[in-house]
Amino acid sequence: MPETEQEQQWTPIHGKPYRSVPYRPERMPEDQSLARAAELRARMRERRTVRQFAPDPVPAQVIRDAIACAATAPSGAHQQPWTFVLVQDPEIRRRIREAAEHEEQISYDGRLGEEWLAALRPLGTDEVKPHLTDAPALIVVFQQRYWLGEDGTKHKHYYVDESVGIAVGMLLSALHLSGLAALIHTPSPMRFLSQVLGRPENEKAFAVIPVGYPAPDCQVPDLVRKSLDQVLVEV
Repeated sequence: MPETEQEQQWTPIHGKPYRSVPYRPERMPEDQSLARAAELRARMRERRTVRQFAPDPVPAQVIRDAIACAATAPSGAHQQPWTFVLVQDPEIRRRIREAAEHEEQISYDGRLGEEWLAALRPLGTDEVKPHLTDAPALIVVFQQRYWLGEDGTKHKHYYVDESVGIAVGMLLSALHLSGLAALIHTPSPMRFLSQVLGRPENEKAFAVIPVGYPAPDCQVPDLVRKSLDQVLVEV
């Protein structure tokens, strides 16, 4: 990265006095704003969760840039309680799949319960997770439950679930708008991810996101999204 593009390194601001800087973004003309919003709406309608991936490699920098976009998400007290682990090593992806399928087998054999299984049935999912090894990259997202001060003191993070959830939503959008496919995979329990990836005690796995290109014969469930008037209330 050129020196002019190097990012300033963040340090904790806990307990520091309030400081402000000017924020004067250029206002987008209304016609341009309308066109941009319509374009984004159309492009995001094309986003689908993909479980069949081509093995073709993807540019790692595209994924890094998408993660950088996700890391701009708002967070409780600006504590940014997230870690994104980019996994491209085939052996580590194999170990993650093996552990995930073990947990998923238990879940589909009864741990989920019939109501949950009935909700999943229209999606065609089961305990076999080839996307974890077929996709050329995995992004494992961890939420940081707390952070450690220089003296080892534990400091609580706030609104961790909400903050990380927003970041993941922005990550999925950035990946899609960059031409890549992805899905959210949440095997339960996910403690094995911390073990396989050697993450510290303050981090808890939030999601596994396979990333790549759809396979040439990719199929997705025949689903209909709610219309705007079903999700929007204007008062």
